[in-house]
Amino acid sequence: MLKKEYRLKNKSAFAATYRIKNSFHCGGITLFAGKLSKNDSPVKVGFVVSKKTHKRAVKRNRLKRLMRESFRLLQKSGNIGCADKFMSLIFVGHERALGKSFKEINSIIVKLLGDLKC
Repeated sequence: MLKKEYRLKNKSAFAATYRIKNSFHCGGITLFAGKLSKNDSPVKVGFVVSKKTHKRAVKRNRLKRLMRESFRLLQKSGNIGCADKFMSLIFVGHERALGKSFKEINSIIVKLLGDLKC
């Protein structure tokens, strides 16, 4: 579980991140990146899997848990690249990512974070 200071919670914060239209897609996961941060505040992260992806909440929640844990481990080891320079990040899971294992999700997240340009 991510600490409170790293979570993106407000609907307005999600909307502001989506409005920037800075996105990358790989393997069934899309990454939306917000504005570059001017101060040293930590990056806020949100994870989304819509009902259109799968009707069962169990499947949607599993994908969110895998994405969240992958990001948490990368953040703990310091391998998030220049992602910490952004104010907010949103990971959106799609149908293609539902059946993937943790290793596959982790490699996708690493690739998406590597695609970010500071």
